[in-house]
Amino acid sequence: MPGFGDMMGMMKNLGDLQGKLQAIQDELRRKTAEGSAGGGMVTAKVNGRLELVDLSIDPEAAAEDVELLEDMVQAAVGQAMDKARDLQREGMSRLLGGLPLPPGLETLLGQ
Repeated sequence: MPGFGDMMGMMKNLGDLQGKLQAIQDELRRKTAEGSAGGGMVTAKVNGRLELVDLSIDPEAAAEDVELLEDMVQAAVGQAMDKARDLQREGMSRLLGGLPLPPGLETLLGQ
């Protein structure tokens, strides 16, 4: 049965791929990306799974206008998220051996 051998090979490759995906997800959980705003008055750290892991606000920023502080927090978190997405793309690219990523595939790493 020539088809059965091909199926077994595909199943083995799928298992290998799942193991590599899990390893990359674990790695992304440990890696962080940082964003800042207001000249460093607000900094945010996001891990490679797009989870906010740290937010630091300079006390002087807290004494400023609340709307300005909210804008700085949003900008810092957004910047960190963008960098974390880059980490995800790098991880997925390694998983696929440098092949271009199909749209939406990088979300597998954030699971």
